[in-house]
Amino acid sequence: MKGAGFDPAHIPGLTAPATAEPEDARPRQAEQPPASEPPSAAEAVTDDAGTAGKAERQEEERSEERSEERQEERQEERQEERQEERQEEVVDGPVFEAADRRARIVADHKGVRLCLDDQECEFRWDEIGAVETATPRFGKRFTVTVHTPDRRWYPIEIEAPARARFDEWETRLDAVLDAYFEDGAADEDGTADKDAAAEPPTDDA
Repeated sequence: MKGAGFDPAHIPGLTAPATAEPEDARPRQAEQPPASEPPSAAEAVTDDAGTAGKAERQEEERSEERSEERQEERQEERQEERQEERQEEVVDGPVFEAADRRARIVADHKGVRLCLDDQECEFRWDEIGAVETATPRFGKRFTVTVHTPDRRWYPIEIEAPARARFDEWETRLDAVLDAYFEDGAADEDGTADKDAAAEPPTDDA
């Protein structure tokens, strides 16, 4: 009984009190990663600028694609028009045509057509007041100027392969003008003479 007075474990039915767990044995809470900081104002501006620049590049690419498509359509239209002109009924008579890398002139029974890059203009013979040619003392540019009755003029320059072509072009263009331009004026004079002859004479008495 001496031991029971000092140690309760010696008394039947009694158990020793549970010992306290050391602090190291307690479960630790899971460490959470530090919260990410929001981007600074400079980083936000940089991101916005990058997004805007990308959008501008995409818009420029789309604009270039549209421009290329329009140029292709114009070229196809010009090719179709030229093909239609070739397929039309051939009229007996002189034709003058000269062209270089950029410019082109055609004179035939329809009139005179001038082309420079993607620009074109056409004149019927009744819309033309005069056609002049000029050749420089030096160089190989052959200039043709179409004058209209309203005192406007439309020059075009053709780069000749050699100066020797000037005489050939002058001769061929003169043949076209003689056949269509001056003949039209002669027809008008002939019609006027016929009208005058058809008028009955008047009595002066």
